[in-house]
Amino acid sequence: MNEQTARGPMRGKAAGFRSAGKLVLLVGSISWCPLAVGQMNSPTPSGASTGAAAGGGVLSQSPYSGSVAEGKVVPEVLPLAFKDALERALRNNLGILLSSDSTLGARGERWNELSALLPHLNVTASQSVAQIDLPALGFRFSFPGLPKVVGPLGIFQSGFNLSQSVFDYSALERLRGAKEEEKSAKYSLKNARELVVLATGNAYLLALSGEARVETAQADVQTAQALYDKAADQQKAGVTPAIDVLRARVELQSRQQQLIVAGNDYAKQKLQLARVIGLPAGQQFSLTTSAPYEPLPGLGVEEYLRRAYLARPDYLAAVQQVRAAEAQRRAATAEHYPTLDIAGDYGAAGVNVGNSHGVFQIGATLTIPITAGGKTHAEVLEAEAALRQSRQQLENLQGQIDYEVRAALLDLTAAADQLEVARSTVELAKQTLTQARDRFAAGVTDNLEVVQAQEALAAANESYIAGLYAHNIARLELARAIGFAEEGVNRYLQGK
Repeated sequence: MNEQTARGPMRGKAAGFRSAGKLVLLVGSISWCPLAVGQMNSPTPSGASTGAAAGGGVLSQSPYSGSVAEGKVVPEVLPLAFKDALERALRNNLGILLSSDSTLGARGERWNELSALLPHLNVTASQSVAQIDLPALGFRFSFPGLPKVVGPLGIFQSGFNLSQSVFDYSALERLRGAKEEEKSAKYSLKNARELVVLATGNAYLLALSGEARVETAQADVQTAQALYDKAADQQKAGVTPAIDVLRARVELQSRQQQLIVAGNDYAKQKLQLARVIGLPAGQQFSLTTSAPYEPLPGLGVEEYLRRAYLARPDYLAAVQQVRAAEAQRRAATAEHYPTLDIAGDYGAAGVNVGNSHGVFQIGATLTIPITAGGKTHAEVLEAEAALRQSRQQLENLQGQIDYEVRAALLDLTAAADQLEVARSTVELAKQTLTQARDRFAAGVTDNLEVVQAQEALAAANESYIAGLYAHNIARLELARAIGFAEEGVNRYLQGK
């Protein structure tokens, strides 16, 4: 991607620009749950397109909004670039940790199924003493010279015991199914990484927006203060009535209140980011990466869908789930088939270790199932039901991917169109404010026009910023929708 910084007709830092020239998005926090296919769920701000998610709220309670804290709190303020936040999240986010554990469990299940087909070799050794009561064993008749109690007798046994499955088609299919499950778990782990990247990018953008909103609110307070001072001076000079001072005072306090709210929202957004990436509780940090703006490459919908079906990890995991269910279905049917096993042992036996000799035993067992009381039929039905569900879920996911790609493209288009209108609106609002100030300074009118012009400019800036935020969020969602989040989001937010 070619880095391109968004530039619009807004006022310095108050409009969200930093000294580096990159735009910082100004929006409120949103409610978002990666488990719900990464969709943004929140009220749409005034003037924003439908895809722009803004307003109050916190991250939905899901594993991807939590983490396991790493390290200890340091006294200095920690500079946090997006790259650093992403690396921390990929190590500490709870969603990826749980998915990694699931992958480990799937690997263990594959080894468990494989063990039924591998040789089982044991070494045993025992020394025992026995005394036998012959009448208790059925020898009720007395024979001359034969005691009723024999013993104590020493018994020693040692040797190697080997068993091996020669043919068990059901076990083979279960092993194939376990292998497909392990592949699915690996894709699920990759999908978890995609969701962690998306969650981190979202949380970082929210924190950036909160920081810029505070800066904007501070600039608005300064502007309102200047208007109040001007009105007060003119009242003292007998030029303007007291109503102008009261109106300016109300405007000033309203802007001060907005600054308080913006500061509180920013503090909570930083807490959310810290929770997502696993910063220790109470660690102070500053954001060092700004959010760029870059137009969407001109690729068609079909090309994005093709990439999604080739690379999206949750889709590939669902494909492996279908294959695993097919193998389990065949394994259930194979319970009707005969099995062949061999077993043997070789060792020493005797009265004790010093009085023993070599012994061995080897044999083969052929098992032909006749009836299991309907158990095999029940397992086949259950496996068939699971297979049908897996196929239905895969088909549903195909439709979901199609929806997500198209929706993200629609949001990108709408945000781009909104930006074009918002730029013109901001310019007009700035001109209106300039003229209103000049008219007020010249005593042609009262400061009502100035207050209204300030509010109109603030609303225009908010609409413009909401469009930029909607565009960036749609970019992140599109990267997720085509399975390109881990690489694409990192490159995009770092402007590389």
